[in-house]
Amino acid sequence: MLLTITLTITSLVIFNLLLLKFSVNKIKRSSNINKKPVILHPNASVDLGKQKLAPTGS
Repeated sequence: MLLTITLTITSLVIFNLLLLKFSVNKIKRSSNINKKPVILHPNASVDLGKQKLAPTGS
């Protein structure tokens, strides 16, 4: 009984490692990398000086 469980778990681990080694999902890295930053909203502005903050109590 113990031998059967050990052999089953060992065979499943070996099968899993084989699937991991020979998996087909390879990452293809493109050589055409655009290094220019993408501006989504060119007219957006941030007004940080006009905001009033609530008291924190500390």
